[in-house]
Amino acid sequence: MASRAATTTTPPYPSAARISDSECFPQYTASLKCLEEFSSDKSKCQEHFDVYKECKKKEREARLERNKSRSLFS
Repeated sequence: MASRAATTTTPPYPSAARISDSECFPQYTASLKCLEEFSSDKSKCQEHFDVYKECKKKEREARLERNKSRSLFS
């Protein structure tokens, strides 16, 4: 049973990123709060979506830049 407890504390895919680890987590939660506030009326939350989308774009570009020098074959 001890081995099972060890597997539940370790994520099944340790390399997979969690949204809460993202630099864009505050923008993500702000967009969800907006949807809650306006009863899922997406049109009233467009600004929050745009800010989150821009953050994710910058995060992706930074990750690509960091990984440029890495190779799958080295």
